Amino acid sequence: MSWTDRQRAMLEAMGLKLWTPPAASDAAPALPIAPMPAAAPAPRAAPAVPMAAPVRRGEVPVELPAEVAVAEPPAPRRVAEVLAKALPSATPAAPPPASTSGPSREAIARLDWPALRDEVAACRACSLCESRKNTVFGVGNERAHWMVVGEAPGEQEDLKGEPFVGAAGKLLDSMLRALGLSREEAPPQRQVYIANTLKCRPPRNRNPDPAELAQCEPFLQRQIELIQPRIILAMGRFAVQQLLRSQEPIGRLRGRVHRYQGVPLIVTYHPAYLLRNLPDKARAWEDLCLALKTLDETPARAGDQDGSV
Repeated sequence: MSWTDRQRAMLEAMGLKLWTPPAASDAAPALPIAPMPAAAPAPRAAPAVPMAAPVRRGEVPVELPAEVAVAEPPAPRRVAEVLAKALPSATPAAPPPASTSGPSREAIARLDWPALRDEVAACRACSLCESRKNTVFGVGNERAHWMVVGEAPGEQEDLKGEPFVGAAGKLLDSMLRALGLSREEAPPQRQVYIANTLKCRPPRNRNPDPAELAQCEPFLQRQIELIQPRIILAMGRFAVQQLLRSQEPIGRLRGRVHRYQGVPLIVTYHPAYLLRNLPDKARAWEDLCLALKTLDETPARAGDQDGSV
């Protein structure tokens, strides 16, 4: 809106003074306006990453796309270890294994009869102690001329704590009676001493393990040292192999005289084997006759008044 001179005069008379903008020539020079910087390009949106399916217990996580840096999924063995620690086990913990520590051979070699018997009864040197009912130490005259060595206790021996009972024991008694011998109370030349290579029964009558035989060997050695028999009758494969340190079958070892620490040793079949193989009873009788003949040719022990059977 423009004002005339008259209107201006009227306004000034009223005390109002109009502001007149300066002329273009009187205005301050305009400052240069800097150009606006170009807008930065919008950041590129990251590619959408598909959501991994939830991992079920026991599964390995699903592998993500290669563009996304993720940790390598754990190996299945590691997953199993983590789950085993996090989840309670469904099976009870196994009992700790039996201690493999025991008296040394040197310590056993110094034991007398009562201490040796107690040591065998308390032995926990191998896992057989976990399943046994009784240890089977041995029976007979502790100065016997004849010593019979068998293999390992069976079920009846484990229950009774005595070697060679049941059907096999009855057959052995018949074989001894044919030689004028017995396991019953009698003088040393008539009453035998019977022991086994193992003092505990293997579960389910399985074959003895070499480690089990090695653990029991010092006990048998000490029994032989205390008895000082004039002849040893080894009955069965494991007794023969343990005493002779031989892997030869009985058929190749029988029929001749062997030696164990200077004591004559005769090899023959185990009575349990003879019950299953009746024709071999004749061969076993030949072995008994060889043992009797060998004993007749063996010098008497010191202190024995009668060296006969």
